[in-house]
Amino acid sequence: MQQRTSSTLVPMTIIGVLFFVFGFVTWLNGALIPFLQIVCELNEFQSLFVTFAFYIAYTVMALPAAFILQRTGYKAGMVIGLGVMVAGSLTFIPAAQTSNYGVFLVALFMLGTGLTLLQTAANPYIVCVGPRESAAMRMSIMGLLNKGAGVVAPVVFTLWVLTGMDQFDEKVLMSLSSGEREARLAELSNRLVVPYLYMAGALLALMLFVHFSSLPELDVDAEDDEAAADKWGILRHPQAILGSIALFMYVGVEVIAGDTIGLYGRRMDVPNFGSLTAYTMTFMVVGYLIGVVCIPRYLSQAKALVGSAVCGGVFTLGVLFGSVESHAISTVLFGWSGIQTVPDTVTFLALLGLANALCWPAIWPLSLTDLGKHTSVGSALLIMGIAGGAVIPLIYGHFAETTSNQSAYWVMIPCYLYILFYAVKGHKLRKW
Repeated sequence: MQQRTSSTLVPMTIIGVLFFVFGFVTWLNGALIPFLQIVCELNEFQSLFVTFAFYIAYTVMALPAAFILQRTGYKAGMVIGLGVMVAGSLTFIPAAQTSNYGVFLVALFMLGTGLTLLQTAANPYIVCVGPRESAAMRMSIMGLLNKGAGVVAPVVFTLWVLTGMDQFDEKVLMSLSSGEREARLAELSNRLVVPYLYMAGALLALMLFVHFSSLPELDVDAEDDEAAADKWGILRHPQAILGSIALFMYVGVEVIAGDTIGLYGRRMDVPNFGSLTAYTMTFMVVGYLIGVVCIPRYLSQAKALVGSAVCGGVFTLGVLFGSVESHAISTVLFGWSGIQTVPDTVTFLALLGLANALCWPAIWPLSLTDLGKHTSVGSALLIMGIAGGAVIPLIYGHFAETTSNQSAYWVMIPCYLYILFYAVKGHKLRKW
């Protein structure tokens, strides 16, 4: 038993470091979106191509990532993924120096590509490194690290990059001449150079750490020649196909809750709007703590997903119909701690972090159950589902431009209804 715990601890520790990196890089987008909206002078819809470029990489690169992992092994695949992320971080430097939105999007796609390799390798580790019935608990531990980084990243970005933003207010910029305006925006854009140099250095150090670590190779597929020729066999497993759709819906609402809250807060003149993603991530951390304590002892993975879907629907209604003036809910929840309070509708948007927290750790093990030799392909399919973070926020952005920011959040309701279906029935299906 002690040997089993020891053999589990080493990969859990290394993968935990990687999950922190996933969170830090991913949840920088929440602060980056309103930043690039100012620097590149974008509207709401255009600014959400940040999430599109980042998350579409998961769909484009998921199957190539599975192929790479089968050829190189999981550990080497992680090293390659980190190398791609180093290149993506360095691409931010010419993007910042030229204020070219297209180059920013290329850099974000590169970061997403590296993360695709890392996620395709790391998630099966967590599911398969111990008993399946406690997989959601282990995923919750990883989620704590991931979302803990999501709390830190926007705060660091705000302190380092988004200080003195009053001089970049839209009214102030409009009062400047064309030349002065361009110079001021270029000054703001160049604030990204040093932070992304540091990020590239940190990712390079982590790449070397993983390469020389004692992380064991993972054999989750145990494929023979017949199995290798049956790649389309995954289509015979509805729990995996429906699970990838559930993950698509979940990542879409997660990204909307985490990455549009800064835009929403800016529209309502909330101070320090760039750090609002930290509010959503803090509630996600609370949700993951619930998962660590309660799964599987008090709460099954399926029931946790049911609760997540129901809470998500309720909080979305709060976003849609909550007050844009009253700060009553945030005053009760955390105002006593000295943390800046926000309007009720923004608080409900942040509370979606709590509702979303257990979706990822519940959907993964429910989807990979009974896949056997198709586990790596199933994992790649789930990774492709992360494209929900590319598509659904753009749909939100379209309606935010054509109607209003607040009313556009209705797009999350169908997503939570589907997640509820998967939690109640979809994950149980073993044939069509």
